[in-house]
Amino acid sequence: MSYKILIADDDIELVKMLRTFFELRNYMIITASDGAETLKMVEMKPDIILLDINMPRADGIEVCQRIRDKVSCPILFLTARADEQDRVNGLMSGGDDYILKPFSLKELEARIIAHLKREERHQKKSTYRFQGDLSIDYSAKTVQVSGQDIELTKLEYGIIEFLSMNPGTVYDKERIYEKVCGYDGDGDSRVITELIRRIRKKIQKYTDTEYIETVWGMGYRWGK
Repeated sequence: MSYKILIADDDIELVKMLRTFFELRNYMIITASDGAETLKMVEMKPDIILLDINMPRADGIEVCQRIRDKVSCPILFLTARADEQDRVNGLMSGGDDYILKPFSLKELEARIIAHLKREERHQKKSTYRFQGDLSIDYSAKTVQVSGQDIELTKLEYGIIEFLSMNPGTVYDKERIYEKVCGYDGDGDSRVITELIRRIRKKIQKYTDTEYIETVWGMGYRWGK
């Protein structure tokens, strides 16, 4: 299968290099040089998006926020920003991963392959979980509480899926971060803490049941 990659970056030379590298590996490549063009190219239904944060006519964060509810494919940020808050903002906007410039082409390809395989596994799931007022459709990647759809970002859903498929098992923030975000390095506990706070807030609109339990000094688990 030939996967389609959308590369959105205003660095023309970088885009040329990435196009050459991935086309030699039989990927289909489409490109965009600014935010507005990226929004247009999304209509071509890429399998994965490489999205630069610093782009004219809508930066990567804004683009991600606008398309996240409309596309399910992985979004990887390409960024020269090493600040923690910038990484947090990228993930909170709906991104699935980020890689700092300059980067290794082999590492970038490895992350792309990992995300594509993870996406394929998600699409093959056809199971459900019913627990109290809550139901999870692992195929459609949707969560309902008392019959109401819960609007979740991709990472928020990923946390629910991972924990709910392993009920009763305690995972620390780093482990959750690694499984949901797909990083090889250390987890970013600040991101996980904020995501779980948001998940709880959304669920608590419809039920008092606490599905994600805090195990103090250890991490989190899905209550049985």
